[in-house]
Amino acid sequence: MNDVNASEVDRFDRLRAFLRRLYYGRTRAALRFQISVLAVDLAIIAFFVASPVLRDRPSFLWVDFGIATLLAADVAARGLASTSLAGWARRPTVWVDIFILVTLLFPLWLANLGFLRILRLWSLSRSGFIWQPLERRGRGEWREVLEDIVNLVTFLLVTTGFVYTFFFRSGSGIEGYVDAFYFTVATVTTTGFGDIVLPGIWGKLTSIVIMIVGISLFVKLAQALFKQHKVLFPCPRCALQRHDPDAVHCKACGYLLKIPDEGE
Repeated sequence: MNDVNASEVDRFDRLRAFLRRLYYGRTRAALRFQISVLAVDLAIIAFFVASPVLRDRPSFLWVDFGIATLLAADVAARGLASTSLAGWARRPTVWVDIFILVTLLFPLWLANLGFLRILRLWSLSRSGFIWQPLERRGRGEWREVLEDIVNLVTFLLVTTGFVYTFFFRSGSGIEGYVDAFYFTVATVTTTGFGDIVLPGIWGKLTSIVIMIVGISLFVKLAQALFKQHKVLFPCPRCALQRHDPDAVHCKACGYLLKIPDEGE
């Protein structure tokens, strides 16, 4: 009996090691797998964006449950590939993915929360998986800027879905998804054309929140674009990640750095 249990544990460990090599390895097979997973993820996000206008199609539920199967397999595989299952389960991105999975499994009961599926784009960004090809090509310095762009795009799409779901044809002038997106962008940029206005006190409060959060995300993106460029070079002593390109010592602990240049 002990030999059987030991064999099962050994197979489980080999499975976790295999998945870890696929998701985080640098071999050619691993890179092909990671690119394929990333392509599937982006296609799923495109489906989530288009869901409000595809919901009445006869094939919607079939696609919905198919995506639920893919997402469940991906979440389970990432959990097994992690070095610590307990630490992985505590990540906010994991809880976001599980919530999205629940909305996919019960699309009829949770239809009004379907717009939150677009948070999958944020969870992919925060997990770092989407940025692996960029970092492998030595362009890791662009990650912060692209993360801020993803945060802004995610906010715009989630807000558009919220406005479309809860204010669609409520005397606001919103008659389609494009109208909801138009209102969101006009509000975030504080342009405020006034041709579309959300009705009632909840509409006013929604508009206020959209403006405050949207401006904050715009400012953060501008800071990332125009602030002094820093290189990604973890300090061996204190693990501070970013330093000035010509830094000699770590500004946090004073450790002598040896940041490689580009040979120019």
